[in-house]
Amino acid sequence: MNQMTSPARLDLVPETAPFSGEQRAWLNGFFAGLVSLDEAGVVALTPEQNAAAMAGDGDDGAAPWHDQTLPLQERMKLADGRPLRRRMMAAMAQQDCGQCGYNCNDYAEALFVGKETRLNLCAPGGKETARMLKALADESDVAPSPATPAAASSQPSSPPGRSRDNPVEATFSSRRLLNKPGSEKETWHIEFDLASSGLDYTVGDSLGVFAQNDLGLVDQIIAMLGASPITPVRGKTLRDVLREDVSLSPAPDRLFELFSFLTGGAQREKARALAQGEDPDKDAANLDILAALQKFSSVRPHPEAFVETLEPLQPRLYSISSSPKAAPGKVSLTVDAVRYVIGKRKRQGVASTFLAGRVDSGAKVKVYVQASHGFGLPSDANAPIVMIGPGTGVAPFRAFLQERAAIHAPGRNWLFFGHQRSDCDFFYADEFNAMKSSGLLTRLSLAWSRDGAQKFYVQDRMREVGRDLWAWLADGAYVYVCGDAKRMAKDVERALVDIVAQFGARTTDEAIAFVAELKKSGRYRQDVY
Repeated sequence: MNQMTSPARLDLVPETAPFSGEQRAWLNGFFAGLVSLDEAGVVALTPEQNAAAMAGDGDDGAAPWHDQTLPLQERMKLADGRPLRRRMMAAMAQQDCGQCGYNCNDYAEALFVGKETRLNLCAPGGKETARMLKALADESDVAPSPATPAAASSQPSSPPGRSRDNPVEATFSSRRLLNKPGSEKETWHIEFDLASSGLDYTVGDSLGVFAQNDLGLVDQIIAMLGASPITPVRGKTLRDVLREDVSLSPAPDRLFELFSFLTGGAQREKARALAQGEDPDKDAANLDILAALQKFSSVRPHPEAFVETLEPLQPRLYSISSSPKAAPGKVSLTVDAVRYVIGKRKRQGVASTFLAGRVDSGAKVKVYVQASHGFGLPSDANAPIVMIGPGTGVAPFRAFLQERAAIHAPGRNWLFFGHQRSDCDFFYADEFNAMKSSGLLTRLSLAWSRDGAQKFYVQDRMREVGRDLWAWLADGAYVYVCGDAKRMAKDVERALVDIVAQFGARTTDEAIAFVAELKKSGRYRQDVY
């Protein structure tokens, strides 16, 4: 490290100044640098730039880790040396999905300033993010807190139905299977009636749904505890608490901490290791609450102590697949039912299978609208749009097209849709074909991964029609991508870069810069998960 000159050692900002220690150290270094380098062409910051720098604790505001495809450890490396609030942001899943009630940056900011104390709200990040946030919180005055119902109710109130902390009740109307016989998938068109909820929404928004756990799973857990279903816990029966209030997957660290107090020997060491994020038996990723109880079958925690270790049942967000102008007072979703097998045990997604089968028509369900982060139609109804949404990623684009039809928007519309098989996995086929016949859908490009010997995806179809796609871009088209973040979204972006390079006569670096500018200007928008 270079030796500091005498001026750099001066405390130019007194300790009585209204700054944190980290801010004061940064400002001392900054002003000392100006003193020693005033002949080296250094240009002082304007008062506005200084204020922005202080607000950011000396950070430049850039977030190179804001990429949902990067593993957590890589994100943390990119944030190494940055202020604590920025490292907290890097710990998030980087999807800006809104399930926590914030975007990633705002959640980190809320934790840093103490406005939010719940460290486990990042649903896509799961345990990994929660553990990292806990470690980072230990560096500050942030008090780690489970997201208990009491903690949730202490948060600032928002308008009814506008946040996870203040949901409203909507009426479940119906479900309709979108796949035909022969499909390997189970995808449902779900409808809610909003008439009694007072809720409205805009295309591009998402609906947060508070589901209930499967009663069969709940009863298995109660049997493993050796408890009665009517044992009183939190003013309710144990059965109702497990069904309505707490998450039953994955098993949280605090549950293993409890196990470590109730057992001994090798089992205690194993429980301690799991509580610290280790994986002694290479099965940690598969341990939900029932599997954890089965793994430590000799442990019988008291129901109340057991429940206190569990995390709250989080709402699930789904892209809205309807326009309020086309279906006033209604909202629809497009939902893949998640079912799988681990070992010999069948498992299932909580909210998806709740919507696919466990909730009855006419039932009241707690919901809220999560406003989109810029994922909406362009303000100019004449602007052409390109929509890329394989599988359930097509949901918001059905809403976009309904909206454009309702307002008679003259702009051209191009939809890319893909799935496994054309004969059984073409969601909303009748609707989209009718839109194509009417001229609302200017182009409909389809890709089927299982119809031929080779897999064929939406990004492959994009390359096939690259010249035309480039012409739309040159004509000011907005590009929208919805679906899988880790694979599809990256593949689509890579295909777009290749198209820009080939048909826009640019180098690869220039094409990358072009796509980056599309994002910056709001002409390339993603809703990925």
